[in-house]
Amino acid sequence: MQHFLKTILAITEEAEKIPLRYFRKGVEIDNKQDASPVTIADRQTEEFIRAGIAAAYPDHAILGEEFGQSDHSHRYHWIVDPIDGTRSFISGMPLFGMLIALLDGDKPALGVLRMPALGEVYSGSEDGAFLNGEQRLQTSNCIALDQAFLYINEGEKLLAEEPQIFTTLCNSGREHRLSYDCYPHALLAAGQIDACVDFDLKPYDFLPLIAIIEAAGGVITDWDGKPLTLKSGGRVVSAATAELHQELLELLKNHGD
Repeated sequence: MQHFLKTILAITEEAEKIPLRYFRKGVEIDNKQDASPVTIADRQTEEFIRAGIAAAYPDHAILGEEFGQSDHSHRYHWIVDPIDGTRSFISGMPLFGMLIALLDGDKPALGVLRMPALGEVYSGSEDGAFLNGEQRLQTSNCIALDQAFLYINEGEKLLAEEPQIFTTLCNSGREHRLSYDCYPHALLAAGQIDACVDFDLKPYDFLPLIAIIEAAGGVITDWDGKPLTLKSGGRVVSAATAELHQELLELLKNHGD
């Protein structure tokens, strides 16, 4: 697995130069079928990563946000989100990321989360979770929601579809922030925050987070506490400890519409 991690870190180190070439330079924006924005930077970055994986592991399967599923069926399955947070990217906000997972069968065996504009790379595997390959990551020891720093992702979608849960979350935690995309989960793995409730995600949004958060000592599942897979819905909750995670699951269950 360390060979796979070394390879994908090298590929993505080169790939992150692509969005940085376009960042804050002005790019043409297209809309996908779901009305979400996409740019040439998204497409070129995924093409580069897919080409790198195919050259290194020609028989491995690949699923990417922009170009879908490859024709291959294999034990190893790469998951690619070239720019997580395209709206941040196109508006000049540096909190866009790059997400990669490797599934061994159904299990996320490694994850990589790059923040190109911040110069940070988070990785997780059976050997632990690390920032920039050197600093070992460890989640906080927070076990109670009333003591937690909670991030609430995709707040406007939550407000529209789960208003009771949104209101309850906004009145929970020692502190809370509204946020988007992958970076709050990286902060969780690094012990900077204690929990993140997320909504309306796709597999390429959450599968790369699993190995990082779990290797750092945290817990990440769907809102029912079930393991996240390619077939999971987009409701995700991550927490620093099992106790805090369980408290959040109960809150989500008890306050759903």
